[in-house]
This record gives sequence, C-alpha cells and structure tokens, in this order.
Amino acid sequence: MAAEARQQQGEQATPDNWLYPPEDGWTYDQVKELVLPFDWELLGGKIVVRGATKWWHNRVRDELYFRLRSSLREPFTVNCEQAVALDDRNVPKPDVVVFDKRGLDIHTVDCIPGEKTALAIEVVSPGSRLEDRFLKPALYAEAGIAHYWRVERGEDDLPVVHEFWRHHESGVYAPSPDRPTHTGTLKTDVPFPVVIDLRGLIEV
Repeated sequence: MAAEARQQQGEQATPDNWLYPPEDGWTYDQVKELVLPFDWELLGGKIVVRGATKWWHNRVRDELYFRLRSSLREPFTVNCEQAVALDDRNVPKPDVVVFDKRGLDIHTVDCIPGEKTALAIEVVSPGSRLEDRFLKPALYAEAGIAHYWRVERGEDDLPVVHEFWRHHESGVYAPSPDRPTHTGTLKTDVPFPVVIDLRGLIEV
C-alpha cells in the first residue's frame, strides 16, 4: 500500500528512497532530477547502476563515436551515453546512439525519443553482459529501434561487432543478413554507409 500511495502521489526519487521503487516502478518524471554519486539508467522502472568501465571499453566507445561522426549523413547525428526515452519506465543510455535530429532542439534535448533513434550501440563489459546481450536489445527492439550493434572484446583484444536489424514481423532483432559479425573491418550501409578499421579503434 505504501508503494502504491507513493506512485499515486507522484513522489520523486531521492538519494534516500531510490532503491525502493513504487509497485509499478519509477517513471522518468520521478527520477529525472535524481542526483547520485554514480551513473545510472532507468530499466523496467528500476534505477540500475551503470558499472565502472575500463580503458578498452571507453576507447572503443569513443572511437566508434568519432568514426560514425565523420561518416554521418543527413538527417542523422550521433552522441555518447545519451539517454533514450523508450517509454515512461525505460530510459537507457546506450554507449553510442545515432538518431534523426529533425524536429529536435539538440542543444537542449534531455532524452532522445525512441522513435527518433536509428542505431543503438552497446560495448560489452564484464559487468554489463546480461544487459547488453539480452535486456537492452529486447527493449530497443520493442521500442522499434531499427538497428543494434553489440561490441564484444575478442580473444586477441580486437573489437568484434555483432550487427542486428529489427525484423518487422517478429519485432525482435535478427543478425544482419549480409555480414552479421564484423572482425577486422566493419562495413555496413545502415543506417548510413560506414567503413571502420576495428583494429584502429584500440591503437594508441
């Protein structure tokens, strides 16, 4: 009853109560002003701590962003760790997101609408395997995001990119029919043409 009452009253999440969501989960309006000493995202109405990342993850994420930015075609733009509003209770932060900027004030936008998102990319870390391999792809597909890349660390430390597209009839992601797994070089035409030397992502 207490959780239901909090939901009905629209109680805001605070540093003291964020671990105890209402029965139906927190909504983004209830958590968007929340300040915590760590990075977090809203998944299934719960505040989920985003684990600490290491050099490999951050380097691959940042270099993918730079490579995509240099290949952009209108009307797309790209950002890192920008919140994407899938619905009231699911606002994840993909490592990299490509979206259609038309109709958005990109200088002030808080969350990218799910329907404006063309590509979500997650770089897998030891602490994010479950979310990146199962939970987030399911949420992205359900929200209608057309493309998803999952980036894994190969045995030789080189990035391996698994490219997925949303099957229109089933509503879930399927491996890219042309080249589902990219090693050495990532080459794709969606959401716009890009060629990326994967070894170059980690060279210093």
